[in-house]
Amino acid sequence: MSRIGKKPVELPSGVSASVSGQTVEVKGPKGTRSFRATDDVDLKVEDNVITVTPRGKSKRARQQWGMSRTQVQNCVTGVTEGFKKELEIQGVGYRAQMQGNTLKLNLGLSHDVDYTAPEGVTVTAPKQTEIVVEGIDEQLVGQVAANIRAWRKPEPYKGKGIRYKGEFIFRKEGKKK
Repeated sequence: MSRIGKKPVELPSGVSASVSGQTVEVKGPKGTRSFRATDDVDLKVEDNVITVTPRGKSKRARQQWGMSRTQVQNCVTGVTEGFKKELEIQGVGYRAQMQGNTLKLNLGLSHDVDYTAPEGVTVTAPKQTEIVVEGIDEQLVGQVAANIRAWRKPEPYKGKGIRYKGEFIFRKEGKKK
């Protein structure tokens, strides 16, 4: 039995959910999110609680059970609190700044990198060495943060590059004479 799947998803005050077929639509103060589950699970909303149960005992049904419950929980968390990823920039001359809706990155390349965030995600640069990515869709927030980080991943010798806040970079020793 799935330990995660057995837990019901509780809806906080100010959040409403409706199920039509295999689609759950969650409305909250930050917006609306929906999730379409596979045919291997059943979704029910009763008394401000969403429950996910498997249809049958097949391996696929049991796999989808916990994953579907987690996706529904992420929808509820997204419309109440939202998701946030913080990035740090380290390196001499490396900096980030916002110009309108575009993030301009100076990363030691021959040109500046301009990154426009997709719809539903806000990117801010409170300092020249910090980038904050926020939104209600966890997958999209993580993908945008990974795309920004991919422009200059942290290298192991000096640690220069874009890293997640709190990320540990395994350092290597340089050449010896």
